[in-house]
Amino acid sequence: MDKYASGVKGEEIAKEFLQAKGYAIVAQNIFYPNIGEIDIIAKDGNILVFVEVRTRTDNIFGNPLETITKAKIKKIVNTSRKYLSEHKISCQGYRYDVIGILYDKITHIENAFYARWN
Repeated sequence: MDKYASGVKGEEIAKEFLQAKGYAIVAQNIFYPNIGEIDIIAKDGNILVFVEVRTRTDNIFGNPLETITKAKIKKIVNTSRKYLSEHKISCQGYRYDVIGILYDKITHIENAFYARWN
C-alpha cells in the first residue's frame, strides 16, 4: 500500500474511531493552498476538535506521533483559524487532537498541543 492510500485508510479508521466515541464529524480534508490542511474536524459535545491523523504501516522510522513537528502544528493552527473565519460554528471552545495509527493500534491524544492566537 502506498503512502497516500495508507493515509486515506488511516483517516477513515480515525473517523470511525471518533464516531464510536460519540464525536460528530463536521468536515474532513480541509485544505487551503499556501496555508495547510486539517484531516478531521469534529465536535466532542460542544467542543470543536481539529484532528491530525498520522498513520504508519510499520515503525521502521518511529512512531507516527513522533512526526508532528512545530511546522506542522503551525500549519494546522493557521488552517483552523482560516476555517473558523469562514464557518460560523456554534461551540463553547476548541482543541487540537492527534490520532496515531500504527498497524492496528490507535492512540488518541486529546489537547495534543495548544494554539497561541496572538
